[in-house]
Amino acid sequence: MTKSIQTLLDDNALLQQLLLEQQALLESKDSQIFELNQSYQTLLEQFRLAQHHRFGRSSEVCEDQGELFNEAETLAEDDTLAVDTTPEAETTPPKTKEKPKRKPLPEHLPRVQVFHDIDEADKQCDCCGHQLQKMGENISEKLEFIPAKVRVIENIRLKYSCQHCEKHGTQSNIKQAPLPSSPIPKGYATPNLLSQIITSKYQYALPLYRQEMLFKQHGIELNRKTMADWMMKSAALCKPLYDLLHQQLLQQPVIHADETTLKVINDERVKSYMWVYCSGADGPSIEPRYQGLRNIVLYDYQDGSRASTCVSHFLATEQTVSGYLQVDGYAAYQRASDKLVGCWAHARRKFKEALVAQGKSKTGKVSKADMGLSMIAKLYRIETQIQALKLEERLYFRRTHSRAQLAIFKQWLDKSVQQVSKRSKLGEAIQYSLNQWSKLRRYTEDSRLNIDNNRAERAVKPFVIGRKNWLFNHNHRGAEASAILYSMIETAKANGLIPFDYIEHCLEQLSYADCDLNKLLPWNMALAKA
Repeated sequence: MTKSIQTLLDDNALLQQLLLEQQALLESKDSQIFELNQSYQTLLEQFRLAQHHRFGRSSEVCEDQGELFNEAETLAEDDTLAVDTTPEAETTPPKTKEKPKRKPLPEHLPRVQVFHDIDEADKQCDCCGHQLQKMGENISEKLEFIPAKVRVIENIRLKYSCQHCEKHGTQSNIKQAPLPSSPIPKGYATPNLLSQIITSKYQYALPLYRQEMLFKQHGIELNRKTMADWMMKSAALCKPLYDLLHQQLLQQPVIHADETTLKVINDERVKSYMWVYCSGADGPSIEPRYQGLRNIVLYDYQDGSRASTCVSHFLATEQTVSGYLQVDGYAAYQRASDKLVGCWAHARRKFKEALVAQGKSKTGKVSKADMGLSMIAKLYRIETQIQALKLEERLYFRRTHSRAQLAIFKQWLDKSVQQVSKRSKLGEAIQYSLNQWSKLRRYTEDSRLNIDNNRAERAVKPFVIGRKNWLFNHNHRGAEASAILYSMIETAKANGLIPFDYIEHCLEQLSYADCDLNKLLPWNMALAKA
């Protein structure tokens, strides 16, 4: 034994000091290993999510969501919670695949009959030579497409003068019919031409440069700059009707809101934002919860800003409106209303991302992300069952069934938040639900409320599809015009109208100075339904 080791064994204080230093070093190493492991798990989750976003399905539907749980295994893990995760029994027999049937062509389409007959020489019997008699006929239908026709309307105004006054040198009296009202004075665009260009771009996402190519096929040189100017003037003409729809929207008891990005070339921001506000249903509905509500979709652009003042400014009203505002978790909506309603689709999406990020389980054990998705699925299952009920029955069912399931889910969240890392996707999903809990459970207060904000997300989808085609707006004025024209089209669709007919009628009537705006509201019009 060397002298140094002997000295160490004889000096207890030095030995204790060395042990403490080694213990501190081990704890430091363990902490570093834990941090590195956390960072590795975070990067691995981000990689899996990136792979899923690029190569996976965009649908958020989970396969076999109702068969995720084994009751004994679940109760063994969460024996302190009375979480009912047993799947409901499947009593329906498996469906047999039916042979697809072609749907008949619409009856309202005009029919052109084309008869196909055999030659007169073939109308004799090959056996006995007697004349064949007609015994019936077979009819098969083909659908023919007739391309659009373009024509020029010549407005010929006859002029009248007094020849007697002309001969005697007195003042000449000339009379002539006034020019017909036009959406664009001194322009040659008719309301149906403007409606065609507007719906092609904003309903069917056909950029103006492609429409320019289409008009060239008819021998018409219609520059995209000219069409862009027409869009601006048409939006300005529709602005009073847009403002009236805005007033109607603020009177609704439930408003949905969302926002999305767009590119504005002359904006210093990298990303500008378009807001969308809507009420009622996606289309004409007979469900009791939508009775008395107006189906309105309005887009709003405020210099591309995403600040909370945009929401407060749009929803500002002189009258006190005690309605609900259903939104996602974006903090800008906090200042706009004290009766915010959360979105369970967003909460569910967080757990879905956590499920994707954690990868496939090698042990077959049910994960907490699966458990969260299953409990949220039960809330949606309740909504499916009460969809067609009266308002009083819906409210009673939510208070007795939904609130009980919410209490179970909240208890599970409170326990799970202490068991998972806050830096993980699962931790983020759990924390999001806890932070939004007061808003997420508010939908049980009123039977007219939806469980999620999918109404607004569906309303903003046409804009997102169009953005992938026309890519950007040149300036703020163009973005504001797009907001107005998108609002007109989507509101018409929500009320079951054909957007082309509605836009054409509105442009024609708005060109008159004494136009009654109330008659142009989509629920006050008797146009053809889509």
